[in-house]
Amino acid sequence: MTSDCLFCRIVAGEIPATIVRETATTLAFRDIDPKAPVHVLVIPKEHHADVATLGQADPELAGQVLATAAEVAEAEGLLADGFRLMFNTGGHGGQEVFHVHAHLLGGAPLGPMLAR
Repeated sequence: MTSDCLFCRIVAGEIPATIVRETATTLAFRDIDPKAPVHVLVIPKEHHADVATLGQADPELAGQVLATAAEVAEAEGLLADGFRLMFNTGGHGGQEVFHVHAHLLGGAPLGPMLAR
């Protein structure tokens, strides 16, 4: 755990979150500023700065994050119509919290990948 990391503090129970799924290694919770009808963040409990770092350091844990995202998508009823799973990495990628997290978005048509 990194004491100044928002998501590490959520994992530790220091900051409240609306948890939708928890496993031994992952946590999924609702985004406080949703960009779609369903907007859930899926994180590993262990701190990794971004998806590239996680993928290199622990590919198995990266797979567990994806498995949790799929389970949440199913539980939220997103499989039939589809959803978007997005990792922002680094400043140019729009990452704001430097603890790897997947944005699971769905529940309505999401439009183009990038706004121009």
